[in-house]
Amino acid sequence: MEEKPDRRLSAKEYERFAAASDRLTADMDTALLGLVGEVGSLVSALKKKRRDTDGFLGYHDAVLEELGDVLWYISAVARRGGTSLQDVVARAAGGTQGQTDVTLDQLAPSPGGSIDERAFERALLELASEAGDLAKRFVGAAYRDNVDALRGDLVKFLRPLGRAASAVEVSLDAAGWKNIAKTQDRWPSELKFPPLFDEGLHVDEQLPRLLRVEIYEREVNGKKFVFQKSGGILLGDRLTDNHLPEDDYRFHDVFHLAYAAVLGWSPTTRAILKIKRKSQAKIDENEDGARANLIEEGLATWIFETAKRHQFFANTPQLGLDLLKAVKGFVRGYEAEQLPLWLWERAILQGFAVFRELQFHRRGIVTADLLRREVRFERWPAET
Repeated sequence: MEEKPDRRLSAKEYERFAAASDRLTADMDTALLGLVGEVGSLVSALKKKRRDTDGFLGYHDAVLEELGDVLWYISAVARRGGTSLQDVVARAAGGTQGQTDVTLDQLAPSPGGSIDERAFERALLELASEAGDLAKRFVGAAYRDNVDALRGDLVKFLRPLGRAASAVEVSLDAAGWKNIAKTQDRWPSELKFPPLFDEGLHVDEQLPRLLRVEIYEREVNGKKFVFQKSGGILLGDRLTDNHLPEDDYRFHDVFHLAYAAVLGWSPTTRAILKIKRKSQAKIDENEDGARANLIEEGLATWIFETAKRHQFFANTPQLGLDLLKAVKGFVRGYEAEQLPLWLWERAILQGFAVFRELQFHRRGIVTADLLRREVRFERWPAET
């Protein structure tokens, strides 16, 4: 059962956070598509749970997150239609329009003390039906200059949402707080870099605050390799793509430099430079050890395969939330899990910007600047 937060969440307060993170277009089309899609995600997650025969309690976190996402899109639709989540929640909970003290949990009937899977499934089917009606009526222009019609249909939509939450003992307050935490992690009101993980340690155990690395391609015995050199010393192993057809993955160490520079995290860079945090036995073993190194290598490879299908993010100003959430899941249990989604996005996009330069020039100087939290590319001196 979900433990409720210490402070209840009013619909008005939740809507303020939701509006601050709203990056959708001003028309209602996208918001309504998102709402229908999130209901589909709830139903899809239930289908997967049944298929994989997971325990129902194991499904709880997914339900909590999806319900929060549904609330976010209801808020977005209501604002675009000239009403508010606060008014809709008040009406759905049996209150009056304009009521300011209504909380999200007032939508959910008192739980019975145990999970009712059948009631949850019925509520989801009702929710899907109401989502379909919303879409149909929108297409038929039923909400054009008719706020009351939209508000009434959103009230009808919210009631099975409350019943669904109650059936699985999920607090809508908790769903709202979780959604706020996620959106703040992705779109914070203020971008503030978290402290570096190795702050306060001896300089011998810190990632270099300014690291210039020469990265270049060279042919050896008819085969192309990529080398890294800093201060005249070769770093790590010479690399090939280890893949057919070739895709320039041999330049991938630039991603590790980007993680080091922007995130302040890179077990792989620490291993290459031999700067593990030996004075902290548990950190040395777990955060800087072989498994953490493998996690980072696997993450870099997985993101690379995704980026390859999108021109290595050449025309991608921002990354999708699903990708960033998957990245967080990849590093779960490691210190990198603490890093916000917006910072992961910055590290990934900067890394691929430098990668594309290396792809084109085949050599260059890459600077990992932890003071400015950025990674930069400079053309090889002979090319200037």
